[in-house]
Amino acid sequence: MFFEPPPAQEESTRPPKPGWPPWAAPPSDEMGAVLVSGLVLARTPNVAITVPTIQAFSTGCLINVDIVTRRQALSSDDFQALQLVVFPHMITGVRAGQPLPDQLLRFGVRFAGGAKATTVGQRLDRTQLPQDPPPGPHLSLLFPGMSMRSGDDDAGVMTWGLWLWPSPPRERFELAVEWPVGGIELSIVELDGAAIAAAAQQVVSYWPEPPQSR
Repeated sequence: MFFEPPPAQEESTRPPKPGWPPWAAPPSDEMGAVLVSGLVLARTPNVAITVPTIQAFSTGCLINVDIVTRRQALSSDDFQALQLVVFPHMITGVRAGQPLPDQLLRFGVRFAGGAKATTVGQRLDRTQLPQDPPPGPHLSLLFPGMSMRSGDDDAGVMTWGLWLWPSPPRERFELAVEWPVGGIELSIVELDGAAIAAAAQQVVSYWPEPPQSR
């Protein structure tokens, strides 16, 4: 036999990773109810940041954000650098008490009563997340993915999820973004907490409980 199966290996003794706590990600047994938003958070000649949809869940809402970049007059190196710093793990220099680096793309929410939550300083490694919920509100950045689109090769679309926990109040609240290296100054739009709460009533379970027999 030319190609032989690999030799047996000992099973890893590394402990399994803990699951995502409820405050850090949407529930795994629910299909969120979708609200079409179509909001444009910010736009420059090279960057557009939009909120195409919001998914309401029983415990919070997932704000889906598209970060769209195009080269235009940028050099090839500058455009590549811009696309790379969309990934939060590529950013260094985020230290307590120090000004935020211009490369850091940051989001935040603020409620009418003044409560606020941002993505600044959050841990992306779930093994470092406490299982006990933090004081709300809490805004978690879910790891971004690349959306494939046809058209210009000198363009890119990155999709992020912003998990807002717990569910927002039934009133209008603010969603903010700032990204100095992308030319995005502090930009704020309003979201409708009442519409999100109404959509949450339409959440569907992936595995609904069977009806109880009498």
